[in-house]
Amino acid sequence: MTGLCLAAGLLIAPLGETVTVRWTHSIEKTRWEEDWRREGDGLRLVEARIRTTGAGMEMPAGARLEDGVWHYTPGLPPLPRVLLRHSPYVAPYEFCSAGACRTAAELLPGLPDQAVLELAPCR
Repeated sequence: MTGLCLAAGLLIAPLGETVTVRWTHSIEKTRWEEDWRREGDGLRLVEARIRTTGAGMEMPAGARLEDGVWHYTPGLPPLPRVLLRHSPYVAPYEFCSAGACRTAAELLPGLPDQAVLELAPCR
């Protein structure tokens, strides 16, 4: 399997070579989006977008405002994986790939109410 995969325990869903991860900040109720792509054996954060600043959401240097949305490119090296917390107490993460967006529960049937999600290169 190539590309990126979303996993929680034994549940695995292939996502393709690139994916946009979307979520709503639990306090500010502001949409965040991050574009990830597979790069070798890691993930590269290509671009991030946010609608407004707030609690823990300050824009980094070089961020640009386009149509009411802040865009920026984090200066991170490729990461081996990204861990996300799936919980019934916040809006679910959405994963967009190949023109379709789905929640973790839609991608991983049988996902428990609380789980650690792992976004990583497929093995």
